[in-house]
Amino acid sequence: MRVIANDENIKLAGSIIKKGGLVAFPTETVYGLGADALNPYAVAKIFEVKNRPKFDPLIVHISKFNWLEKLTEKIDEQALKLIEKFWPGPLTLVLPKSEIVPDIVTAGLKSVAIRMPSHPVALALIDSAETPISAPSANPFGYISPTTADHVEKQLGDKIDLILDGGKCPIGVESTVLSLLDEPTILRPGGLPIEEIEKVIGKVKIQTKSEKILSPGQLQTHYSPRTPVKIFSSIEEILDKRIENAGILLFKKYDFEVKAKHVEILSEKGDLVEAASNLFSALHRLDEAGVDVIYAQEVPEVGLGIAIMDRLRKASGKKIE
Repeated sequence: MRVIANDENIKLAGSIIKKGGLVAFPTETVYGLGADALNPYAVAKIFEVKNRPKFDPLIVHISKFNWLEKLTEKIDEQALKLIEKFWPGPLTLVLPKSEIVPDIVTAGLKSVAIRMPSHPVALALIDSAETPISAPSANPFGYISPTTADHVEKQLGDKIDLILDGGKCPIGVESTVLSLLDEPTILRPGGLPIEEIEKVIGKVKIQTKSEKILSPGQLQTHYSPRTPVKIFSSIEEILDKRIENAGILLFKKYDFEVKAKHVEILSEKGDLVEAASNLFSALHRLDEAGVDVIYAQEVPEVGLGIAIMDRLRKASGKKIE
């Protein structure tokens, strides 16, 4: 069932979470599929509905800072600085977990990924449920993340208890995941630019490859449409291709027309914030357009461009040939 995210329906959603049910809800990044993070049976439903592998840990969402002390064993000075600056917001911190966090949430790891979303509906839902909420993106595992209630309804509508419709997610890519277990390390670039983190705690390591999955979004293939995706660098590359039955994902608008079966433009003026906000919606539309292939243009890898390119590479696997 899909409902508008008003006070009455948020209260209903909170009661569903308390009873062990699943609720899709908006955050500032993407729509999440939420369950009571302290109820392993409820969390198990997330994995079943998404067909998500059990080795892929979940992020725990909180609405009040006092939950942080209950969920973790250690909160160091770096974590406190980042929390003060960026919470609520699109930053997930990986910290040593406490015993109250079920192993199914963390895939058996001794660490837990936690964030405090800034979206008012998400915060109100967590408050109403009176428990931290585990919530990966509300879509089948590996597919394009949802940034509208329409995306959720098309993919999971008949499999979950409730969808809270809070409109389009403003940031449009998942949170940035930063591990503070040892050396500060970016496990997943996302909605908070890495440059902003480095202004607070100094240089951070960016993990490019790992044999062990320490956070969501680390698999090499992820965020993928059903249609094959190929990345290209310059517009000249694509003009030389036979693209009559192709979809084109452009970073910005050009003075000339790019002819293809379906064209999406992330930002007419080439703004990375706008491009990130539109990325997943554009990929959804391209995937539904009946094209044989999606050609996606590279964006500058600064700010949110790092997160955009991370998603495009995991959707494609390789550059255009």
